[in-house]
Amino acid sequence: MPSGSVKLQSIKKLGQENHSYDFSDEEPSGPNMKVPASKDNEKGAENAEQPAIRVGFFQLFRFATCHDVLMMVVGSVCAVLHGSAQPLMLLVFGMLTDTFVNYDIELNELSDERKECVNNTIQWKNQSALMALLDQSDWSSVNTSALGMLRVRSCGILDIEHEMTQFAFYYVGIGLAVCVLGYFQISLWVTAAARQIQLIRKMYFSKVMRMEIGWFDCTSVGELNTRMSDDINKINDAIADQVAIFLQRFTTFVCGFCVGFVKGWKLTLIIIAASPLIGIGAGFMAMFVAKLTGMELQAYAKAGAVADEVLSSIRTVAAFGGELKEVQRYDRNLVSAQRWGIRKGLIMGFFTGYMWLIIFLCYALAFWYGSGLVVDTEEYSPGTLLQVFFGVLIAAMNLGQASPCLEAFAAGRGAATIIFETIDREPEIDCLSEAGYKLDRVKGDIEFHNVTFHYPSRPEVKILDQLSVAVKSGETTAFVGPSGAGKSTAVQLIQRFYDPKEGMVTLDGHDIRGLNIQWLRSLIGIVEQEPVLFATSIAENIRYGRPNVSMDDIITAAKEANAFNFIMDLPQKFDTLVGEGGGQMSGGQKQRIAIARALVRNPRILLLDMATSALDNESEAVVQEALDKVRMGRTTISIAHRLSTIKNADVIVGFEHGRAVEKGKHDDLLERKGVYFTLVTLQSQGDKALNEKARQMSDKEEESGRLSRAGSYRASLRNSIRQRSRSQLSNLIPESSVSIAGEVGPRAYTALQADKSKSAIPEDDDDELVEPAPVARILKYNVPEWPYMLFGSIGAAINGGVNPVYALLFSQILATFSITDPAVQRRQIDGICLFFVMVGVVSFFTQMLQSYAFSKSGELLTRRLRRLGFHAMLGQEIGWFDDHRNSPGALTTRLATDASQVQGATGSQIGMIVNSLTNIGVAVLMSFYFSWKLTLLILCFLPFIALSGGFQAKMLTGFAKEDKQAMEAAGQISGEALNNIRTIAGLGKEKVFVERYEGQLDAPYQAALKKANVYGICYGFAQCIVFLTNSASYRFGGYLVRQEGLHFSLVFRVISAIVTSGTALGRASSYTPDYAKAKISAARFFQLLDRVPLISVYSSEGDKWDNFQGNIDFIDCKFTYPTRPDIQVLNGLNVSVKPGQTLAFVGSSGCGKSTSVQLLERFYDPDHGRVLIDGHDTSRVNVPFLRSKIGIVSQEPILFDCSIAENIKYGDNMREISMNEVMSAAKKAQLHDFVMALPEKYDTNVGAQGSQLSRGQKQRIAIARAIIRDPKILLLDEATSALDTESEKTVQDALDRAREGRTCIVIAHRLSTIQNSDIIAVMSRGYVIEKGAHDQLMSLKGAYYKLVTTGAPIS
Repeated sequence: MPSGSVKLQSIKKLGQENHSYDFSDEEPSGPNMKVPASKDNEKGAENAEQPAIRVGFFQLFRFATCHDVLMMVVGSVCAVLHGSAQPLMLLVFGMLTDTFVNYDIELNELSDERKECVNNTIQWKNQSALMALLDQSDWSSVNTSALGMLRVRSCGILDIEHEMTQFAFYYVGIGLAVCVLGYFQISLWVTAAARQIQLIRKMYFSKVMRMEIGWFDCTSVGELNTRMSDDINKINDAIADQVAIFLQRFTTFVCGFCVGFVKGWKLTLIIIAASPLIGIGAGFMAMFVAKLTGMELQAYAKAGAVADEVLSSIRTVAAFGGELKEVQRYDRNLVSAQRWGIRKGLIMGFFTGYMWLIIFLCYALAFWYGSGLVVDTEEYSPGTLLQVFFGVLIAAMNLGQASPCLEAFAAGRGAATIIFETIDREPEIDCLSEAGYKLDRVKGDIEFHNVTFHYPSRPEVKILDQLSVAVKSGETTAFVGPSGAGKSTAVQLIQRFYDPKEGMVTLDGHDIRGLNIQWLRSLIGIVEQEPVLFATSIAENIRYGRPNVSMDDIITAAKEANAFNFIMDLPQKFDTLVGEGGGQMSGGQKQRIAIARALVRNPRILLLDMATSALDNESEAVVQEALDKVRMGRTTISIAHRLSTIKNADVIVGFEHGRAVEKGKHDDLLERKGVYFTLVTLQSQGDKALNEKARQMSDKEEESGRLSRAGSYRASLRNSIRQRSRSQLSNLIPESSVSIAGEVGPRAYTALQADKSKSAIPEDDDDELVEPAPVARILKYNVPEWPYMLFGSIGAAINGGVNPVYALLFSQILATFSITDPAVQRRQIDGICLFFVMVGVVSFFTQMLQSYAFSKSGELLTRRLRRLGFHAMLGQEIGWFDDHRNSPGALTTRLATDASQVQGATGSQIGMIVNSLTNIGVAVLMSFYFSWKLTLLILCFLPFIALSGGFQAKMLTGFAKEDKQAMEAAGQISGEALNNIRTIAGLGKEKVFVERYEGQLDAPYQAALKKANVYGICYGFAQCIVFLTNSASYRFGGYLVRQEGLHFSLVFRVISAIVTSGTALGRASSYTPDYAKAKISAARFFQLLDRVPLISVYSSEGDKWDNFQGNIDFIDCKFTYPTRPDIQVLNGLNVSVKPGQTLAFVGSSGCGKSTSVQLLERFYDPDHGRVLIDGHDTSRVNVPFLRSKIGIVSQEPILFDCSIAENIKYGDNMREISMNEVMSAAKKAQLHDFVMALPEKYDTNVGAQGSQLSRGQKQRIAIARAIIRDPKILLLDEATSALDTESEKTVQDALDRAREGRTCIVIAHRLSTIQNSDIIAVMSRGYVIEKGAHDQLMSLKGAYYKLVTTGAPIS
């Protein structure tokens, strides 16, 4: 093995990359061989709590077919043969060295004039000279020196060039073999892995889709998505090329030791004695790095959670001016991540330095002892010494390099633990099983017998308690009762989403647990409160109700659901895309499409879960009419809060605390004065007087033009506030359990899809078109750390010089073997060994310096960028967040990954560059000095060596991107399926989604197969190039030694110096992808930092004034949402409010009510016209000042994941708020008593997005939050629409108290909440068609009067 070549590189590698700890054999390692250090931030915290590994390594291959096994076996054989190539080289190398040394000794001998070459032996010219020499010294001292001269040496036989040609052929042969073996070993393993991974993905997804709903309650969707992508990729890493590389290295390790022991066991034992120290170092380092990376991720996960929560509720944050407070909260969580990162750097530096120190001490020891064996006892030839030394060294190196593979195996087994357990888990309710009866005819009698139930995710809360209820076939049964009484839960038990703990649910007398699930669910049509539509066309959405249904059936169903007309008005009719989560449709439209979907099944049993509660009166009337049409002749169960929807039910069942407490017709129940009575009286008082009066006036006047419906665009506030996809479906309020996955963003995206014709906007391309950021600018952000970077660079420069110095010392030792004077020889050897020790010590300190300094500067930069980025995000105007590219998920990922990738362009990257440059610089200068001809020859190979490294790195990163894109399509399907699992289960569509998912897996699989070949070729090439270089160099070296009298040690010196630095170059080039990625990430980041928001939150510009009154004027406002410029939402809105007055907006959904509120908050500015406050144009008012005067309570209030007190304090972020203020605000909001009843009182955590509380409770906290602000203007956007009657009354009282003395704008659908407003403005299509007080409007007999008389909820 040519001394310097591969070997030394490996040595160099052993710690070179302190920052990513990736040493590989002789190929400059590509990213696939890294123990991910900082790259890993995005992997979420799940690494941190890795479960105990319960999967054996060989169990990872449990899905392999015979074909795969065969490929893996052949691949393993190739890997083993490849692994034995290096030790084989050593045998050649030893002979080569001996040849050189003998030749040199012959030259030295003949350079003595007293000797000559006769008959191929060296003889003294005259014997007398020899005799004289012997006489001078008495015989005792002669033993060594003189006998050395007496020894008969051969001469003239050695044809150095011929010998070298011989060796060159050996090298080429082995090189070619390595190339072929390398290709097969990699490509076979990667291909086999790709096939298995595809199977695992399919099995995992199809098993997840079969799980019962209770399992999803306990597993968050986000976690499942991560598992589908990251965890399966980890398994892939553990069963692909890593196995082959591990086998190869392990074989090299075994063979290396064999060579050592066979050739010279004494020296081998000496070296082995020291090598455990290296192994221990490597082991500890791997262990610490893994642990610290875990800690760092865990620490970052906290900050990431903060960012995600804040970005998901950006409107709430903006409305309450919490931006800077959130930036500080985020920054606080970053500190610990930074600390762990720096610790990691220090520890890695320490161990790298330690390993270098041990290696150099080992050299010193081995050469000192070995040279003794060569020179003094002559047991070894110099070649043997090198064979043994390098044999053991290679063995040790390869053992060290095999350890990262073990880490990949461990990670893979950890990831496989959960995935395989899921695959093996038998669902408690298997929706795809064929088992169970299918009844021939179904009447539709449903009965609950003593059912007791609690949700699996909250076993301590009893939801149903001994519930017994019978629902007769063909009748409409209404379930009423306060929130949380168990109405929706009962409905979910009928669908068999859950099984009761005790008791049973029967259909026509059969326990539904004995029936076939798919069949049972196919009998049931369900319409929920928040219907989920899938991101396809309207027709496809309806078709989900029943497979292979004809277009005629779809049209019939649409007509029955009163949806046909509005669908035909759309430009693409039934092919209109509804957007993600149905975001393009207004509430009433979605609701009707959902009804059509339920009807197309022609269900025996119809379940209506609050099907109309979220609609305005007009839409409600239409939807209600549709529902009344379809209830005929079906068993119908209706859950509702509005009594108008219930009154005409055949049977009404009152629920309370999980029991059915009363049952009967409307009139019977009113007489009983129970639950139902209280609900009715509460609700009707408000409406009674109003409706009576309206009726008398109405004297059968005929309806003139009804209020026209405005654009299908539902005002964005309400939509985005409607639960942003909750990963943990809240179980406290089953009504809300189906979430709408999608905020304003995705809707914009589908809009673009829908009108591609208008502007062919290439989606997402702009991400890619970012110009890479100039390094200077990145460094500018890192300026405060310049001292760290300076010292780091000094350390790196010295580290870079170590390699060439090593080559120098090594060849010097070889030179000593041909010295004929023993005393000089001994002296030189000792000197060189000491020098080795010195280099080791220096290297220890410089490695530590480099690693610590750069990790410190890098971590500080990452933290600074994250903070700046987050600060910049929160400063953008709301319209920016509507863009689907800026969804909370995308933004949090950008913070997590982009910021940490920018590190790649500074810090450690600079270290790498400085290191490689000094390395190559010193090596080339040194080589040119000693032999410029040989240097030039080797430099011809240098590009190939570097290329092989760079090539590999390049290729891997290239594939990573393709893989990611290929998997994205599959990821979208799985994401949509998991977010809407209840809807899919209710429709029995699991199979469809599984098939769609599997269809998307083909592309990534093909990509992986292609990758296997390319990667294999590159790997083979990279492995063999070094052998070829050596063959050429030594052959030429032999020529120079012979023809030009070059000293042979210089041949070794030049070759080892350049080849080692060549690999260093390759490794530096392998960082270029990192570097390029860093520049792109930085550019994306700077784009964000440089963007000037249209409405600046942080600026102190703008008007402020002292006596803020709350005069509001809208003057001719026109507005379209930036993401949907084609739909005019406000169309010349004119309305004004005096201080202290209450203005109510009414109108059908999509008419711009909520939009006007958002203009007032300055979430958006009007495109045309002005909004004046106290006569000041809002676009000139200071934004924080303006918002500090406004309090808002919206339909779906968003709470933060902290205590109740902290949520209330959020109302005013300008000052510290005392606990007394919090309590008084809570009392005003009717909240105090409920809080005091909780075990932890005001310190109770509300859960993510307030999921631990019921809606009424959340609403009241939101009101308290608005009150504590003490706003001059109060905005109530549908603040009570989603509540049941009882909660509504409490909340309404709270609101009425809050309104006193403030300017107030109310948006509501229920007229009872509006009638006592000072001004009522009726809106349609974005402008006010009539306004005035209630009585004025009633006497006008216009639109308002019609709303009151026809569509009002009447009881």
